[in-house]
Amino acid sequence: MTRSYEDLRSARWFAPDDFRSFGHRSRVLQMGYNYDDWMGKPVIAIINTWSDANQCHTHFKQRVEDVKRGILQAGGFPLELPAISLSESMVKPTTMLYRNFLAMETEELLRSHPVDGAVLMGGCDKTTPGLTMGALSMGLPFIYLPAGPMLRGNWKGQVLGSGSDAFKYWDERRAGRLSDQAWSEMEAGIARSHGTCMTMGTASTMMGIAEAVGLSLPGASSIPAPDANHPRMSTACGRRIVEMVWEDLTPARMLTRANFENGIACAMAMGCSTNAIIHLIAMSRRAGHPVSLDDFDAASRKVPVIANIRPSGTQYLMEDFYYAGGLRAMLQRIRRHLHTEALTVNGKTLGENIDGAEVYHDDVIRPLDQPIYAEGALAVLRGNLAPDGVVIKPSACAPHLLRHTGRALVFDDYPSLKQAVTDPDLDVTGDDILVLRNAGPRGAGMPEWGMLPIPTKLLKQGVSDMLRLSDARMSGTSYGGCLLHCSPEAAVGGPLALVRTGDLITVDVPARTIHLEISDEEMAARKAAWKPAAPRYERGYGWMFGQHIKQADEGCDFDFLENTFGAPVPEPDIF
Repeated sequence: MTRSYEDLRSARWFAPDDFRSFGHRSRVLQMGYNYDDWMGKPVIAIINTWSDANQCHTHFKQRVEDVKRGILQAGGFPLELPAISLSESMVKPTTMLYRNFLAMETEELLRSHPVDGAVLMGGCDKTTPGLTMGALSMGLPFIYLPAGPMLRGNWKGQVLGSGSDAFKYWDERRAGRLSDQAWSEMEAGIARSHGTCMTMGTASTMMGIAEAVGLSLPGASSIPAPDANHPRMSTACGRRIVEMVWEDLTPARMLTRANFENGIACAMAMGCSTNAIIHLIAMSRRAGHPVSLDDFDAASRKVPVIANIRPSGTQYLMEDFYYAGGLRAMLQRIRRHLHTEALTVNGKTLGENIDGAEVYHDDVIRPLDQPIYAEGALAVLRGNLAPDGVVIKPSACAPHLLRHTGRALVFDDYPSLKQAVTDPDLDVTGDDILVLRNAGPRGAGMPEWGMLPIPTKLLKQGVSDMLRLSDARMSGTSYGGCLLHCSPEAAVGGPLALVRTGDLITVDVPARTIHLEISDEEMAARKAAWKPAAPRYERGYGWMFGQHIKQADEGCDFDFLENTFGAPVPEPDIF
């Protein structure tokens, strides 16, 4: 399908011979452009999440020029539209509070401006889902450009991985086994280039999922940010989006449920971040092809973890993954678990895009019969403690914890937990289950507090993992026996709010169950006595967040942003 200029959205702003279009054209001329620069051409928005506070996107200041070059080469007119940046390391209390803000901003930037298609520039954890959720709701042709992972960290000749090694060596320091000097040296060597975390954290996970869903060009998600292939890919995105506009390749014409099921299969094989569940559910619901926790759990029983990338893997990082063949090669290995007929942004099917892809290092991307973990990266448990699900990453958990009954040690807030775990006299053993509540979507914006610190007392005894339960999330670079996203959350009266220190909790990952060992009558009595806490926010964006945020099992989107809420938004009036 090839459209004419008159069919384009931007023509509504620029083509008519009327007073309002006179104003639009004169203001473009005011910026130093000539008529030949934009008249008769698709206008392409570049949604750029660069900022001085986002270390993962440092290179976007240059990459946006590479994207513009591609748009100009293909006969389009580029307009850079900056959006909120969401640096995972810097934004407090959590970027999760602002993912939907970015989605709203992306949707409204595209709706309110004279644009026909978009290149979305993201990578740091919440930018991939935030950008794509907004663009899916708007419905214009778009292509996602991943930031790419940073280079490997280095300390005394030892390879360091973002997050994973920081957590590991912080515990070593707390246990008194690492000097201040060594810690400082590590601090200077763990993040040594622009780009996202180079472990299989949320950033790498979501960039890979975006490609598997079909929203990025083949191979885009694996390229390290400093690699010369990255600016070339950026330019290719600019060229392709112009073609997509003329072809009218919108999300509605391209995506089906199969695309999102491909994203789930990819996530499992990668040894993905637990955050993938929340984000992919939200993305799929925006597209009108919802997937659920059950879809993730079903895939986890079929698709093995074959990417030997930390933290699920034992040795390698994303740079190694790229050299071993990258995402195309990994998808080729799990081809039988994919819907290869699913369409992608280059106009070809996923099957066509991965044809001929080779693995160059079998220990980095394992054969299916030699997986890192025989089942998928994630498991969803349900029971009287989590009727709507709780998530665990068994591939990064000590095996002896997969079936376990332990005594609950309950904390109502993170400061109390943080203080308690340093107490040398804390009444705790490695068989106990640490519980943190009021850290879910409504309770605290759902920060990455779910990798609860192991008490110092236990670290000194050699305990390296224990079960930890919360309604929070955890960093995708984290590891261990962490039960996350407990739904419904404590702040809305979910069963997690009713647990008391000393209660027994039974976890059975193979059976997919979690049970609070009290009677139904006792549960009902505790529920009747429960009282909600005062709202965290009484005005502003935080108040709106608390009023409209959905639970983790539904993707933590705002209720009014999902495509089932109200009639479609019309095109803006131009008078």
